[in-house]
Amino acid sequence: MMRLQKYLALSGVASRRNSEKLIAEGQVAVNGKVVTEMGVQVDEMTDKVTVGGKLVQLETEKHYLAYNKPIGEVTTVSDPEGRPTVMDHFRDYPVRLYPVGRLDYDSEGMLLLTNDGDLMNNLLHPSREVEKAYLVKVSNQVSEDTLRRLRAGVTLDDGRMTSPAMVRLVRHEAFCSVVLVTIHEGRNRQVRRMFSAVGHEVVALKRIGFAGILLHDLPRGQWRRLTDVEVRKLKGL
Repeated sequence: MMRLQKYLALSGVASRRNSEKLIAEGQVAVNGKVVTEMGVQVDEMTDKVTVGGKLVQLETEKHYLAYNKPIGEVTTVSDPEGRPTVMDHFRDYPVRLYPVGRLDYDSEGMLLLTNDGDLMNNLLHPSREVEKAYLVKVSNQVSEDTLRRLRAGVTLDDGRMTSPAMVRLVRHEAFCSVVLVTIHEGRNRQVRRMFSAVGHEVVALKRIGFAGILLHDLPRGQWRRLTDVEVRKLKGL
C-alpha cells in the first residue's frame, strides 16, 4: 500500500505537489471512484488509478539524465508565457521526466531530470543540504575581503542571512572577475542576490555541478544518461 500522491509521482504523472493539485481538482479516480482527499491509500497491485479517465501505472524503470540547459529556457514542464522549456527536448522521451529543482531563465548549466519521484524529493529537501556549484562572472574586481564576506554569509535583500559558502576566485579579467561558488541552499536567484549584497552584478552564471554530478564537457543544449556510479552517488546522499 502507498499514498495516492506517491503512486502518481512514481507513475510519472506529476510531482507529489502537482499530484495533490490533480486530486483536489477531482481529476483522479481509484477503482472508478473520484478521490479528492489527500490521505487515500492505494494497493499498487490491485487498485486501478485513472487521471482524466486514463489509466496510469507504476513505472518500473527509472531514468536519470544530466542536461546542459542554455540561457533562454525555463525549468518547468510548461510556461504560461509561452517561453521555451527544458521539457521541449524530451517530448518524445519514452517516460515522463521532471526537472530536479530550478535553474533561472537567464542562467545555464547542469540540470538533472528523472522519473524517480522519491529521489527527486530527497535531493530537494532542505535537510539534505545538497551542494550546487556555480561558475560566476561578476562586474569589477572582487577583493579578498569580499570573498571572505561571501564565505561567511551575507544578508540578502529580504533581511535573511545566507549560510556559509565555498567561494574561490578563479581569475580577474579586465572589467570583471570569475568566481567559483558552492552553496547548499536553494533560495530564489540566491547567487545573484549574494553578489548584489556585496556590490557586484552577475554578468553570467553557469551551474557546473549538482549533488556531486559534474557538467564536464557536455555541450550546451545536450543531455546524457547518468552512469551507474553517479546514480549510486545520488541515492547515497
